[in-house]
Amino acid sequence: MAILGEMIIGAHSVRGAGTEVFGFNPATREDLQPGFGQATGDDVERACALASEAFDPYRALPLEGRAAFLEMVAEEILAIGPELIERAQLETGLPQARLEGERMRTVTQLRLFAKVVRDGYFMDATIDSALPERAPPRPDLRLRKIGLGPVVVFGASNFPLAFSVAGGDTASALAAGCPVVVKAHSAHPGTSELVGRAVQRAVKACGLPEGVFSMLFGDGRTVGQQLVSHPAIKAVGFTGSRQGGLALLRTAAARPEPIPVYAEMSSVNPVFLLPAAVQAGGATLAQGFVDSLTLGVGQFCTNPGLVFALAGAELDAFVAASAQALGAKGAGTMLTAGIHDAYTKGVTAFNTVDGLQLVAQGTTEGNGCAAQAALYVCDAATYMGNPALEDEVFGPCAVLVRFTDAAQMLQAAEHLHGQLTVTVHAREGDLDLAAKLLPIVERKAGRVLFNGFPTGVEVAHAMVHGGPFPATSDSRTTSVGASAIDRFLRPVCYQNVPGSLLPEALRDDNPLGLSRLQDGTLQVGGGK
Repeated sequence: MAILGEMIIGAHSVRGAGTEVFGFNPATREDLQPGFGQATGDDVERACALASEAFDPYRALPLEGRAAFLEMVAEEILAIGPELIERAQLETGLPQARLEGERMRTVTQLRLFAKVVRDGYFMDATIDSALPERAPPRPDLRLRKIGLGPVVVFGASNFPLAFSVAGGDTASALAAGCPVVVKAHSAHPGTSELVGRAVQRAVKACGLPEGVFSMLFGDGRTVGQQLVSHPAIKAVGFTGSRQGGLALLRTAAARPEPIPVYAEMSSVNPVFLLPAAVQAGGATLAQGFVDSLTLGVGQFCTNPGLVFALAGAELDAFVAASAQALGAKGAGTMLTAGIHDAYTKGVTAFNTVDGLQLVAQGTTEGNGCAAQAALYVCDAATYMGNPALEDEVFGPCAVLVRFTDAAQMLQAAEHLHGQLTVTVHAREGDLDLAAKLLPIVERKAGRVLFNGFPTGVEVAHAMVHGGPFPATSDSRTTSVGASAIDRFLRPVCYQNVPGSLLPEALRDDNPLGLSRLQDGTLQVGGGK
């Protein structure tokens, strides 16, 4: 499948007339062919207009048709074959096995949302029957959730497949019945074009309105802002920097009709090492921490960048074992020159903080945009006196904070910003302290895990990949798992609507076989 440097606007492939940009090989620091013309204002207008036209017919599609479309997208992505992985390797420097796993994650997400659509639970079908004899009478009330409208999705730099053109935001928006306009990430335009064409083929094969999907290239400050400002767009999905997410929030809030922006932005994913766990874990615990820290060259949104533990001989042994494990880690290629430069700047800034000690580094072997892993240690006073130590340094860098007692550690836990994850390592002797810690950290994070490490986000119904600000812009939502669909839905109540006009989900004969809340009692349906 040839990569032509073209955008996708509905059924058409279009070469943007804006400034030409190129893919970039971070391992060699060389540009990749072909060039990709960026979108103009006219391209934005056309994509958004098509999405608006497609909304009502697409959301009216039977649930089975919508589910089949999501499954078709998955099949079309798989049908691209090795070419997708090869191009993604060139544009990201990521290894083949990682990208093949990410492709399967992308497909798994699409298939999960196909099941979510078929089940129909996402509509929250609810019926309160009329009570004409009551004083005052109660009307017939029925509720279901429908899609918000066309959604803009911003592809992420660190996941060229799973959080990009057909990633979780796109899959959940399409599942909700919302057409999608993707602003592809400039770090992997060739990968994006291949996946975008796969979605376009699925739209055509399923006979859907062409505006169900479009994909544009362009700078976030221009094309991205134009998309978020367009009146046809009703919500935004974003994964990226805090600066970028806040800029989109400001634009969305300033519109005549403000819209929600679901932005995943920054997290250091603190790890609490409680005393008995440190004593029992030994070198195994240290190796697990270092492996998680350096996984993907520290470019997962869940890499552990902050560690809290009580000072003592056991912690000293953990630090020594971590230093040994980290010293064996080679420098890995980062995704882009910009990410590499930002990482280098962040580590350089840490080296100037009084009281912050560099205790371990990875090897310097590596090509191109290679990042050397780093572990720092400080005491509680240094940490509490330097707010920048809680800011994310995107890459394989972590700060370990030593506390003199449990009360000091709990105080620091209260000090934490919002996070995607908080991890607690605890054994039997730690459970009293863990019981005091848990109510604090569940206020701070979207996912709390015990005796593991946060890298690895399962695509499942119960998963939450979100958290309080600045981890995300809306702590009530998740960008991974079945509940991600809720971001792109809103409730509609139907009062005394004639039965023949009611949506199938709310009809008395329940043709979809849904489980529904009827007059306050859950009625379990058989499903269709």
